[in-house]
Amino acid sequence: MKNDSVKDIRGKGISLQDLVAFQPEAIVSREIIRQKGGSVTAFALAAGQQLSEHTAPFDALVIVIQGKLEITISGNQHHLSAGQMIIMPAHQPHALRAETKAKMLLVMIKA
Repeated sequence: MKNDSVKDIRGKGISLQDLVAFQPEAIVSREIIRQKGGSVTAFALAAGQQLSEHTAPFDALVIVIQGKLEITISGNQHHLSAGQMIIMPAHQPHALRAETKAKMLLVMIKA
């Protein structure tokens, strides 16, 4: 899928795999929707790429679309594969690393 705008995908059935493409040794993100109440962002991570530890003011739901991710929440490691999900609680330090090339959706709900 080309890097179409969100307007181009509203009301259409789309493969989750096609939302974002891999780039060598990089993390690629594509914001699918952002509104006052939250956002949904698709990520493609090359193997070994990581998001360093940080916190967020809201719970965040990670849904693994492809590959394997190691997600650390408050020092506890979780290994997730395609089809699995985890909620990263607000205000708790978390980080993630792609164990293989991986795709994921990040859903943030501001409530």
